[in-house]
Amino acid sequence: MSDFAGMEDLLQDFLVEAGDLLSDVDNKLVELEHSPEDPGLLNDIFRGFHTIKGGAGFLGAAELVTLCHLTESLFDRLRKHELEVTPERMDVILSATGAVRDMFADLGRGSRPGPAAPDLLDALRVAVAGQPVAAAQAAVAAAEPADLRPAGVVLPRPGEPDWDALYAAVTGVAAPAGQAAAIVRPAAAPTAPPAAAVADPVVAAAFGRRASDVPGASAPVGRREGERQRDNSIRVDTARLDQVLNLSGEIGLTKNRLNALRSDILAGRTDTETLQALDLAVSQLDLLVSDLQNAVMKTRMQPIGRLFHKYPRIARDLARNLGKEVELALVGEDTEIDKTMVEDLSDPIIHLIRNAVDHGIEDPAGRAAAGKPAKSVLRLEARQEGDHIVITVADDGRGMDPEKLRAKALAQGVITAEEASTLDERQSYDLIFLPGFSTAEKVSDVSGRGVGMDVVRTNIQKLNGSIEIQSQLGKGTTLLIHLPLTLAILPVLLVRLGEQPFAVPLSMVREILPIEPGGIQDVGGKATMVVRGEVLPIVPLSALLGWPREEVPQYGVVMQSGASVFILAIDSFAGREDAVIKSLEVFRPKGVAGVTTLANGQIVLILDMKELLESAGERRSVSRSTLFEAV
Repeated sequence: MSDFAGMEDLLQDFLVEAGDLLSDVDNKLVELEHSPEDPGLLNDIFRGFHTIKGGAGFLGAAELVTLCHLTESLFDRLRKHELEVTPERMDVILSATGAVRDMFADLGRGSRPGPAAPDLLDALRVAVAGQPVAAAQAAVAAAEPADLRPAGVVLPRPGEPDWDALYAAVTGVAAPAGQAAAIVRPAAAPTAPPAAAVADPVVAAAFGRRASDVPGASAPVGRREGERQRDNSIRVDTARLDQVLNLSGEIGLTKNRLNALRSDILAGRTDTETLQALDLAVSQLDLLVSDLQNAVMKTRMQPIGRLFHKYPRIARDLARNLGKEVELALVGEDTEIDKTMVEDLSDPIIHLIRNAVDHGIEDPAGRAAAGKPAKSVLRLEARQEGDHIVITVADDGRGMDPEKLRAKALAQGVITAEEASTLDERQSYDLIFLPGFSTAEKVSDVSGRGVGMDVVRTNIQKLNGSIEIQSQLGKGTTLLIHLPLTLAILPVLLVRLGEQPFAVPLSMVREILPIEPGGIQDVGGKATMVVRGEVLPIVPLSALLGWPREEVPQYGVVMQSGASVFILAIDSFAGREDAVIKSLEVFRPKGVAGVTTLANGQIVLILDMKELLESAGERRSVSRSTLFEAV
């Protein structure tokens, strides 16, 4: 049974508000390292911890109150210029925010959080008392409480606690009546897990994950290993809801008008005026329904900044762990994206940031030798281009060498020598997406196992997106992620085999062109066409589906699936549509992503081109003579 029975709504409101507040605090902490004297940042962070503490106190989460109060007290001294912001103090503060996230996770499971690690609480008390934090661990382990006091203050000895005096000594203010013991008294805590149990301490701390949440450690009771609870809630601007409500009202009025016209027509009124009124009402309904669909879709859209805001902390912690100086610059945080994509994008972007910091960006000595500033700027940008969102991760590091990538892939047995000799520059960059390929010289807790980028591309393709690499040796690398605005509505091109229509994602279509016998050439026994200087293979849709051909293909659709560019040979096409995707839950044939219904009521299959290409194998390739042979 939950420890917060009867307070579930209040608890969820607190977790949403406090989670956003803590993410904002994390970002301001990263900024504070660059501007340690900024009074605005210090005050904002102080108020953030104070607000979280207030909400936690109302819920009765005493251990969270204790942790927030000590951190708040430290910032109170920092903003009063009684203490200086040092890297060691920042490490302690950032550890505290990680512990606060752990406690939020406990609250999210409906249980009261346990106490923070004793070492963390002791380090915070040492920091508040003004002692050097670097010596905090040794001081706490070896010294009696009197060693932690500010000058001139006598602290109680163990066995004779005077909690009011201890509170005043640590914080510099009088304790609230009757609350000092609850706030200051150290509580028993489980023994900290060994460091080896945490696979990646940097990211685990940044996300507020406990060691038990990391693969390889025991999972909490009632939760499977590696399982992450998805946030299915969404914040919607009331102006957008008002728009939906107004459109619903207008549709209701139009429905009443149509019912009245229906009654008139059934009663025999078919004069020109009645038919014109019917046509006007149907046109108005069509317009209103389109507006309502757009308005409802907008309620699903969220600023991508809510996803971006956790990355500066991750980049900062990882760079500090690797001895590098990296600043993550966020651009386009107001760009909106479908809520269903936000969580699915989280891990891929983490992998890209980790790769950039670990592999792409040089260490200080390497940057100095290359004539670059010691601090690297890593840019994370989002922008809307037409009906797509483009997310950019760009570094100013060493860049990628196509020759070395090919040699590395060949040495690791990922590709053959024949394949290596045919790869161009773009295809060489794409080698990093192959399973098992890694440029790391040795395996570490950050990288080297050759699984990260493979997972990145797979997850992005699941979102109907694509990823592209641009790199310049010695200048840096840019990765471009292209995503549809929403997953609920998919723009498709309707193509036909005979009279049977099929839908292919419009995001994969580059252009449509006629197929003429004079423009077809055999290259290696395969039919090809030259399109804008690029030799592209012709793949008949009938060959992919295993259907007998009834006609000679008349048109070709230039398509790109990942790194593969080809011409899809079809009989005809029927234009584009915005398809509302219906998934096939029980039975999904290979190569079918879902179904949609056309305006005439016909059900059309939406093809998964990547899966079709893989399953067809060699069957997809045909010669020129086969393509045009008599049917």
